[in-house]
Amino acid sequence: MDAYDIVVIGGGSGSQVATAATDRGLEAAVIERGPLGGACITRGCVPSKALIHRADVVDEIRGAAKTGIDAEVNDVDYGEITSAIRETVYGKADRQERSLREREHVTLYRGEGRFVDDRTVAVDLEEEATDRGGDKTNGGGETVELRGESVVVAVGSRPTVPPIDGIEDADYLTSDDALFLEERPDSLVIVGGGYIGAELGYFFGAMGTDVSLVGRSDRLVPREDHEVSDAVTESLERYCDVYTGHEATRVSGGDGGVGVEVESADNEAIELEGERLLIATGRRPNTDTLSLEETGIETDDAGHLEVDDRLETGVDGVWALGDVVGTQPYKHAADYEAEIVSANLLEESEVGDVGGDAERTVDYDAMPHAIFTKPQVASVGRTSGELEDNEREYESTTVSFDAAPLGMILETDGFVKVLAAPDGEILGCHIVGPQASTLIQEVVVAMERGSGTVDDVAGSVHVHPALSEAVYAAFDDLSSRPFSTAPDWRDVAD
Repeated sequence: MDAYDIVVIGGGSGSQVATAATDRGLEAAVIERGPLGGACITRGCVPSKALIHRADVVDEIRGAAKTGIDAEVNDVDYGEITSAIRETVYGKADRQERSLREREHVTLYRGEGRFVDDRTVAVDLEEEATDRGGDKTNGGGETVELRGESVVVAVGSRPTVPPIDGIEDADYLTSDDALFLEERPDSLVIVGGGYIGAELGYFFGAMGTDVSLVGRSDRLVPREDHEVSDAVTESLERYCDVYTGHEATRVSGGDGGVGVEVESADNEAIELEGERLLIATGRRPNTDTLSLEETGIETDDAGHLEVDDRLETGVDGVWALGDVVGTQPYKHAADYEAEIVSANLLEESEVGDVGGDAERTVDYDAMPHAIFTKPQVASVGRTSGELEDNEREYESTTVSFDAAPLGMILETDGFVKVLAAPDGEILGCHIVGPQASTLIQEVVVAMERGSGTVDDVAGSVHVHPALSEAVYAAFDDLSSRPFSTAPDWRDVAD
């Protein structure tokens, strides 16, 4: 049995804990069976946004006439697009693997890890493993056992497939499969009205596929603030046939295609047909691969690991981060959690001694997220529905993008919604429009590093003319400052 100071199961954000440990001279092992860097690099965030960028370009060209520019899309080499993106993202994963292999004090084990006891992990090696000197060794299907003074679980998640009648016999795609198709399907049925289904619905619809998008809730992305989800639903109707309030009940094969029966809340059934079927109904944690029954680690009903606010499980010395925790299922959240785990394991410890005493705890109050439809969506903090459910007193304002001159020029339907306590504390902010994922950041900084009030945003100088002036105008609307220079071009737009 090989012994290490830290054993990390998962080569995504968890590997950052391992490299931080090696900076302290500790011995670390990383176990990963797939591409290094986690799902985000090769099966999620990065390739999907690269595809969506192409869709944005196509959509912009097709809409150029409204600006007085005569332009058209003559051809789209779909296979070349997906091939180039695949080469880029897998090239990045390969470079991360080489970097990890070349690093001192860390060993990469290629295979799947499972617990033997609380801090012993068995690895079923693939064709090659790596010894401590960085040299490749033949795994040949061998199983090795690793003992860690500390263990970090970061095995991520995978697409979930609901129990639809006939699905087991259907030739369906998941979000993992849909990113690198060699040919664009002429028609596509997407089951799932969350952010994954919405983003892929926009992409395929903008690229010219006839898309039927099915969601169980009465609007798409239902976890967002209601004004946001209403806006996304309305915008997606320009690219897809949207069936909100419907649930897929049966899947059947057809002549070169697939049939999907969907049923509304009042039991009205509709038969949808498409060349391909995409299941985008969320993700499930990969904890069922870990043999947790051999440990004292507990999970919730959905399979997420139960952790305290320091991200330690119920077993001393076993930590978790990323999608297996499931509180904030985003890559940037996993990176933040890796920092918390690293601090709690390593800060103020002597070289060779694992067990820092930083006592860092997670705080998700200012954790942002974004949805890359058109328009983009970005949010941080609470929604109005959450505040009302908690009977929290709040004030709200919604200011359209055309309050800013650049927003008026872009002719966007975007808006900024701000939720604040009566004393000015920022409770939430929701942005719909171009560059929303970037514009939200000043609000995050105000909540995380400032005093956390609307005056933090309204009291700072904003570039003119820039879209950030729409954020400025919204926060100024709730500010108690006696003087205002916030722009308002809505009368011109009208």
